[in-house]
Amino acid sequence: MSLFNMPLMIQDTAAIEGDMGMLWMLISGILVFFMQAGFFLVESGMTDSKNAVNIAMKNFLDIAVGSLAFWFVGYSLMYGADMGGGFFHWGGFVFSQGAADLFFQTVFAATAATIVSGAIAGRTKYTTYALFSIILTAIIYPIAGGWEWNGGWLNNTDGIMPAEFIDFAGSSIVHSVGGWAALVAAWMVGPRIGKFLNGKPVEMHGHNQMYATLGVFILWLGWFGFNGGSQLAWGGDDATAASQVVLVTNLAASAGALSALLFTWIKNGKPNLGMTLNGALAGLVSITAGCGNMTEGGAVLAGLVGGILVVLSIGFIEKTMKIDDAVGAISVHGVAGAWGTLVIGLWGVDGDTGIGLFNGGGAAQLGAQAIGVVAYAVWALVLSYIFLTILKVTCGGLRVTEAEEIAGLDISEHGSIAYPGKRQRELE
Repeated sequence: MSLFNMPLMIQDTAAIEGDMGMLWMLISGILVFFMQAGFFLVESGMTDSKNAVNIAMKNFLDIAVGSLAFWFVGYSLMYGADMGGGFFHWGGFVFSQGAADLFFQTVFAATAATIVSGAIAGRTKYTTYALFSIILTAIIYPIAGGWEWNGGWLNNTDGIMPAEFIDFAGSSIVHSVGGWAALVAAWMVGPRIGKFLNGKPVEMHGHNQMYATLGVFILWLGWFGFNGGSQLAWGGDDATAASQVVLVTNLAASAGALSALLFTWIKNGKPNLGMTLNGALAGLVSITAGCGNMTEGGAVLAGLVGGILVVLSIGFIEKTMKIDDAVGAISVHGVAGAWGTLVIGLWGVDGDTGIGLFNGGGAAQLGAQAIGVVAYAVWALVLSYIFLTILKVTCGGLRVTEAEEIAGLDISEHGSIAYPGKRQRELE
């Protein structure tokens, strides 16, 4: 028998799809892992150069402690057995349902923690941030995640929910939880020195817009794994579905960038790069919950609204609420996350069937989405306030001293600087 007429060995189709699904999850998880580099570049580029090392250290901390905390306890709280009406889950310490799934879910947890980092950049104690990062990845995020992704109470339609809550990849579970935690943290830490003058916000320019731009491109790329990998399978119909998820993700991001660009251009007379970048991120967050339940046109419209919403929200948080969010994280993740969750109830679909208020589905899905949005907001706001209050008392405050802030957290917190040549010239 020659090499060219050997019988073809065919694996079982289910086994092939299972192996491909695991590979797709691992590749997607690696893409999401690389998003930490994107967050670092966005956060450091949009803030002062004297805090770049501090931001780098926070992003490394998030993935390191987040991986360990989520492996040790967080995954169990998210995917363990139901211990209380779908509100609390537990499977024991170091609980796992497979390496690929554990890794994929771990990088999501680290993302939720990183959202807080940018909002409170430039004035927060590193030790305080480190402890809160552990709390967020080990307790706050995973418990709430189990409400939806482990068949928790948000999936219960037996008198509790008008319809099954939908959050395909985490507009609320990941992004709004991180965004609302960032809101509490920014409010409790207080604004950067010089941010407000006579009650009016002063624009504090970032030190490197090219870093920020590259960071958004990396995040945009990583989001294909973030959303596409949430299909949790690859093969046959799952491959088609995951491909569609990636497509609508890209469309929403593009629409968000364009709407923010045009809106700021009309509003201020010039297109603004920072707002355009945040518009792209808002578009991505706006499609994350509904990427499996949105037509291409629906995704574009969701992104368009998200891009405008983030511009308005950033202005409202600064001018009206007097809260200093150094990078717009509250608006990008919290506000756009809520919008991305609600929009499913407006024009979401289930296959070829409309489930939204505007496409024949009635109000039930919108009601379920609204309940979920409120539940995640209240959970993140209350738990963040409780834990940050405890840290404020036990750690001697949340922020560094005025002298340390003026000198820069790179020097005061880490004894290092990102740009030695630049610092030397300033001293001379």
